[in-house]
Amino acid sequence: MDFDQFYAKTPATIDEIKWRVTRALDRHPLCRNVEFDIVSMPRTGKSNWTISLRSVAPDALWEASDIVADIQEAYDLAAAA
Repeated sequence: MDFDQFYAKTPATIDEIKWRVTRALDRHPLCRNVEFDIVSMPRTGKSNWTISLRSVAPDALWEASDIVADIQEAYDLAAAA
């Protein structure tokens, strides 16, 4: 069995990632007002993008960070065409 294919991240554009993060944060009652920016980074072994969280209430910080981490594990920023 090819485990690399099983654990491969799904390529997504910045707009797709932004949409997914927005929807995921909106589903959590503490994270509905969280503002964020997607930041493209040089490719590392783990990721080529990150989220900069802004306007996060103290009681929502851990939840928002967990939501973002889950999405980062699933998606890779697609190369610009």
